[in-house]
Amino acid sequence: MTVPQPGAPLPGGPLSAAERAAERFTDGEWHRLHPATPLLRGGIVFIAVLGFVLSNLRERLVSFFVGAPDLGGDPIDAIYTHGWEGWALLGVAVVLLGCLAAFYVSWRMHSFRITDDAVEVRSGILFRTQRKARLDRIQGINVHRPLLARIFGAAKLEISVAGHDANVTLAYLGSVLADGLRSDVLRLASGVREAEAAAPAATGAPASRAAQVGDFVSRRIDDFLAPELDPNAAPPESVVKIPPLRLAGSLVLSGFTMFVIAVIVLLVIGSAGGAPWLLIVVLPGLLGSASFYINRFTKSLRYSIAGTPDGVRVGFGLLTTSNETLPPGRIHAVEVLQPLLWRPFGWWQIRIDTAGHTREKGAAGQPNTTMLPVGDQADVAKVLSLVLPDFTAEHDAAILQGMTSRGRDAFTGSPRRAIWLRPLSWQRTGFRMVDGAVLLRRGFVWRSLAVVPLARLQSLELQQGPLDRLLGLAEARFHTVSGPVHPRLGAMDAAAGERLFETVAARAVAAATADRSHRWRAEPTSDSTTEQRPPGEDA
Repeated sequence: MTVPQPGAPLPGGPLSAAERAAERFTDGEWHRLHPATPLLRGGIVFIAVLGFVLSNLRERLVSFFVGAPDLGGDPIDAIYTHGWEGWALLGVAVVLLGCLAAFYVSWRMHSFRITDDAVEVRSGILFRTQRKARLDRIQGINVHRPLLARIFGAAKLEISVAGHDANVTLAYLGSVLADGLRSDVLRLASGVREAEAAAPAATGAPASRAAQVGDFVSRRIDDFLAPELDPNAAPPESVVKIPPLRLAGSLVLSGFTMFVIAVIVLLVIGSAGGAPWLLIVVLPGLLGSASFYINRFTKSLRYSIAGTPDGVRVGFGLLTTSNETLPPGRIHAVEVLQPLLWRPFGWWQIRIDTAGHTREKGAAGQPNTTMLPVGDQADVAKVLSLVLPDFTAEHDAAILQGMTSRGRDAFTGSPRRAIWLRPLSWQRTGFRMVDGAVLLRRGFVWRSLAVVPLARLQSLELQQGPLDRLLGLAEARFHTVSGPVHPRLGAMDAAAGERLFETVAARAVAAATADRSHRWRAEPTSDSTTEQRPPGEDA
């Protein structure tokens, strides 16, 4: 990794105020989380307890406010009858104090530190745990802001690393601090060490308590009204957004909608046939489906994908927001899909394979490996240029051909005898080698195009079943990290498969040797470089 020379301009540009404020947390010392963390982590429990208490006191509350008669029958009556008011209040006070004390001790014992090579978190009172994420294995960083946390100006920072259950979560941090730490950790992971001295702090009289409260309220209002993506974070031409009407249409034209329609049809037929009990059984589920659509729609609003100096940034959400940054070189496979119902509108979806995944769900409740929930061909081209930055205009033409063509083109297709195994899609089934990647096209009803960067390929398998041997066909499987993309191609000519195997094996070795896509920010120089291995590869 290139090390910037003193006095040289910083590869990532001048630091923002959030990045400068976060620098003091990357000093290798242990730091504590946001003071509201105990409430935010146990907030759901408090809300549940409050709901339980209010439900038991509902008659007394109604009687207090509107003068309704005392109906009795709740636990408070027994307390009044036996004269246990003092003991009840004492018990409530003890429970509250115990919870506050436990939360405070838990907060004191929960700390994190960021060093030059790792992010560490330690927690626990009786049983201590410590998690460590190496910077060279970082696959992405997600900043998640639940609605309750946004009210307190807090956010959750989740660092995804290669490995099973290896993620490290900092919950919760100040909202501005989370953004600054995200950028700071990625700068450390990229090998860039800033040489600028910290700007002198402004001096002045401390603000009054009223001014501090007003400033806190104004910051929260600005946070809720601010756009999901800062206009200065990325050039406008690299930003991909999803119009609300297209988002709503993609949800309506989904498999779940087909299921709901089938249930409604069966319900109508059953009710007309003298089975009205079906309405009582199914109606609650149908009402719940409405909330399903509303929940997915609101969570997907303000969706944006942009290219930043730190990598590809994906953000979404209206009330609860989430944005994840994927550094370069972390994409192992890409798949462009088109469901049948989307074809008249020219809509597509993009999914990816990465070595690490955040635990938070993506937009529309889909897995976080869904890079583009719905977009047109122009959106697909932009997103692919972000996740595969080495692609050129030649690649764009090949990808467009793989998405829309019915066959008989530059792709190496299946022979006519494959019609016995692929009666509808044998003409669309095919592969094409381009510079640094292999394209796999398949599907007639549900179109699919998989892009596998050869530098990320782990192994290639060529196999034949009994029918394949009889027809002279073969199936190729490209092994990458686990994910929703399964790069494989069946019903291909056996001889073409052998040539593909030899070509991919040779080119994958050369591509992995020459690959530098996992390096970013710093420009390579001839006199100051050190070797950094791709994430997930042991030294």
